[in-house]
Amino acid sequence: MSPLQQRLADNLATVRGEMQSACARAGRSIDDVTLVAVTKYAELDWVRELAELGVTELGENRPQQLIERQSQLSAARWHLIGHLQRNKVRAALPCAVLIHSVDSWKLLDRIGEVSGELGLTTHVLLEANVSSEASKDGFDAATLLADWPGVQFPASVIVEGLMTMAPLADDVEQARPVFRALRELRDELQSLLPSIPLPHLSMGMSGDFAVAIEEGATHIRVGSRLFEGLR
Repeated sequence: MSPLQQRLADNLATVRGEMQSACARAGRSIDDVTLVAVTKYAELDWVRELAELGVTELGENRPQQLIERQSQLSAARWHLIGHLQRNKVRAALPCAVLIHSVDSWKLLDRIGEVSGELGLTTHVLLEANVSSEASKDGFDAATLLADWPGVQFPASVIVEGLMTMAPLADDVEQARPVFRALRELRDELQSLLPSIPLPHLSMGMSGDFAVAIEEGATHIRVGSRLFEGLR
């Protein structure tokens, strides 16, 4: 094993160990949590090596980089985790197995329109700004709850759950109320419309994914912890 491979393997083992510990504390199975490796700042060789180690759920923030990376590593399952502009939808949809960042009904309608034209079924999460930070995109909880009883999703789109980002903080425990609020929002939406299951919660990044798992995350978005020490 090369030094690069060894460092990646060590980083991955550490992350998976922390995932396992968090699942044990929450009484969950690690099989219920998907590790999405965020490749935003990673060199392509690093990403290829990580995929060789079995991490094949990969995430990109920018649609253009998602499109480029997906063409270079098409065997992986690529997630779009960053903001998607409506004029980038047509190019991005064929490349993403899951879009985590649908932050408006207009964007959802555009995804539905393009998905229908391309003959695709697109899987998405709705981004919720449960921390009410002005700098963050996403639906606020009150809007989602008010709109939900009358919502009509495009036939070519499957809404699988919610996504959020917690505020950056030195104490990871400050993220816990945000993650808990997302889970409670999901539960409330499901109670309003039981016919629309929302099984997935995308929350938690390199600094706070363990807390997110304890609060119910099904997808964690981890980048720097996997690639640290490689530069």
